Amino acid sequence: MNFLRSRRGIAVVCAALLLAMFVVRPGASRLKARIANSIGNALQRRVEIGSVQLRLLPRPGFDLENFVVQDDPAFGAEPVLRAGEVNASLRLSSLFRGRIEISQLNLTEPSLNLTRNADGHWNIENLLERTSATTIAPTAKTVRESRPAFPYIEADRGRINFKLGPEKKPFTLTEADYSFWQDSENTWGMRLKARPMRTDLSLSDTGQLRINGNWQRAGTLRETPVQFDLQWEDAQLGQATKFFTGQDRGWRGGISATVDVAGTPADLSIRTDATLEDFRRYDIPGGGQLTLHTHCEAHYSTVDRGLHQIFCQTPAGDGAVAVLGEVRNLPGPREYDLKLAADRFPAQSLLALIRHAKKDLPDDLLATGALAAEFNLRNEETSPIPKLTGNGQINDLRIRSSSAKTDLALGTVPFSVTEVAGETFHKSRVAHSAAATDSGARKLIVGPFPLKLGRPAPVTAQILISPSSYDVALNGEGDISRTLQVARTFGLPAINPRTEGWAKLDLHIAGPWTGFASPKAAGTAQVHAVRAELRGVQGPVEISSATVNLAEEGVHVDSLSASMAGSHWTGSLSFPRMCATPLTCAVQFNLHADEIVMAQLADTFRPHPAKKRWYGLLSDDTPAPPTFLAQMKATGKVTSNRVVLTSVIATRTSANIVKDGGRLELSDLRADVLGGQHRGEWHADFSVSPPKYAFSGLVRGASLSQLADAMHDDWITGTADAHYKFEVSGRDHGDLIQSANGTLDFDMHEGALPHVALTNGELKVRHFSGRLTIADGRIEMQDGRLQAPSAIYAVTGSATLTRDLDFKLLQEGAPTILVTGTIEDTQVEFSRRTETRAELKQ
Repeated sequence: MNFLRSRRGIAVVCAALLLAMFVVRPGASRLKARIANSIGNALQRRVEIGSVQLRLLPRPGFDLENFVVQDDPAFGAEPVLRAGEVNASLRLSSLFRGRIEISQLNLTEPSLNLTRNADGHWNIENLLERTSATTIAPTAKTVRESRPAFPYIEADRGRINFKLGPEKKPFTLTEADYSFWQDSENTWGMRLKARPMRTDLSLSDTGQLRINGNWQRAGTLRETPVQFDLQWEDAQLGQATKFFTGQDRGWRGGISATVDVAGTPADLSIRTDATLEDFRRYDIPGGGQLTLHTHCEAHYSTVDRGLHQIFCQTPAGDGAVAVLGEVRNLPGPREYDLKLAADRFPAQSLLALIRHAKKDLPDDLLATGALAAEFNLRNEETSPIPKLTGNGQINDLRIRSSSAKTDLALGTVPFSVTEVAGETFHKSRVAHSAAATDSGARKLIVGPFPLKLGRPAPVTAQILISPSSYDVALNGEGDISRTLQVARTFGLPAINPRTEGWAKLDLHIAGPWTGFASPKAAGTAQVHAVRAELRGVQGPVEISSATVNLAEEGVHVDSLSASMAGSHWTGSLSFPRMCATPLTCAVQFNLHADEIVMAQLADTFRPHPAKKRWYGLLSDDTPAPPTFLAQMKATGKVTSNRVVLTSVIATRTSANIVKDGGRLELSDLRADVLGGQHRGEWHADFSVSPPKYAFSGLVRGASLSQLADAMHDDWITGTADAHYKFEVSGRDHGDLIQSANGTLDFDMHEGALPHVALTNGELKVRHFSGRLTIADGRIEMQDGRLQAPSAIYAVTGSATLTRDLDFKLLQEGAPTILVTGTIEDTQVEFSRRTETRAELKQ
């Protein structure tokens, strides 16, 4: 007891009581109805509370759980507001008047539903009308004020949902901090900070929305004076388009906007400033900074739910683009009366916008000239569908690029809006399919205008732009090098060889706007007098004439007449379009040459000037990057009247060719060679090191005299059939000889071996057959049987691939005949047992 009476005891007791007042939350269920009625009277809505606990400190009030504010039944059964926890602060002065009055409501993570019914009204309209009609004191009322005051309502980390009737839309505001109060006798205020999101999509950089505003008491909501300031900051354009349309359209940039709204709902004055910084396409990292700024003013009226006195302006240089007019009945069907006007708008500003929207344009692309235009969008009395009309032109247009070596003086380029049937303009299936969805829509036609491409007469160019696609039409003659140069300048895919020549063009370059798909060209180009230099090809490719057909599925070259590697070629080619690499671009061909000299062909496709044998035609043993020829995939057929293989000439040759990267296959290889007929298959694999070759085939009726002539030594005569199969590998002649491995089955008839001289003259052969096996640089004879006019011999022995001989002719009961030396200097002798020597035939 003494301790409790002491100063220390009293302090401890007071501290305990104070702590208890902070911690202890006594139940106040009997006050629940009175608290709900008090809040409901202020909000003009039915309020339900799950449980109530009294709070004494730090400020007297109540802790409410499961707080629900019901909506007007006309808008649905779902509550307009729901919060799991609410702190309701008590206005102490109201207790002296015998009533409970709430001064402040703090809602934790509330969910607010804003609902719009079929008549276009929102559920908060009725709330605002009732609130403005109720004589409630301001939130910060004086102590002497006897009327109940409007509570200060504050929400933390809330969520605001939007509904159309019973359907909840995916649009929502999250992380919402907002407050709502009565500022003065006739004025209410609010502020909001939230992040726009969608429940059906994953979004991240939609920015932050801030709204500050107030409104005043009036007889009707339509006459209520309002003042709101809206700011939207730190939004990324791709995420913003995904928020509004459901898809990321591929555009990038930072968005900021401010909107000032003042007046009454019957006549709202709206001022907007929007800025888009670093605007670009997602896959265009460069191009410099591009900032777009637009200022708009308008008046909105709830009477006709329309925007009037619209004025939007986007300045650039000494000019600007402006939109004027009005749009009535925004909920639809809308009525338009708009005019878009451009005056002295710089062509460079328009080009800067295009450079950030079109890939592969040169960074130094410049344009001079100015745009002037006027377009109108109006609803006609005869049709509810608005019509877009108007025209304009770009004066003194000139486009230059130092890196692309382009300087185009286009002069005056006109454009207009008209309704054009897709079939009358789109000759290509690519363009027509893109424009099919725009049937009946208004389209922008640019041109026609002349485009000088290095020929006496300019090419006529015309551009058709529809809501979903574009189509560029070119018709006329153009220098090929100049045409490819201009194509690359405008970001179109084009090869970059050193090319001379000209072409007659009838082309459409078209594509859709969506998805940033690469444009495709369709039509024909008749090329003439073309001289091109290609990497990996020694010497030019000269095309006297050809017709190039560009179709959706691929490129077809017909009526080809060209010269390369000393040969004149005719035929056709076809290959797919837009190949990522040569390995995915399979070329199909059907070519004919008057004559093919394999040595010249090998030199032509050798990536360096060093000469090698023809059998190394496609081998790539240099450190340089692999050529297109070394990588390409190709299938087709080649025929030739004459093929020169060193000293052997083949006629009426043909072969089916399959090339897959470093692998080459020649099947059904047919030719008239050495007076006989050949048919076989040759394979080469250049993907391994050293390259490997495999040869197999059959020769019938070959003249051995022609073979001897090709070897520049008349060492054999007669005819023969042969079947060969062997493999070699290596990069030079020595490696190929040493690695040779295989067999040759032969059958010789009615001939002679003039260098093999017997006592009765040269060795005559009625029939000679056997198998030659090739391995380790040597040729071994197996099962050799030679029938001479007067004897039959078994032949054994070997030879080297350098023409050294070591053979034996065996006859039962007769001396063995030894054949040694070389093919050019053959020595024949009998075995010593018979002491017989053959004479050497000179």
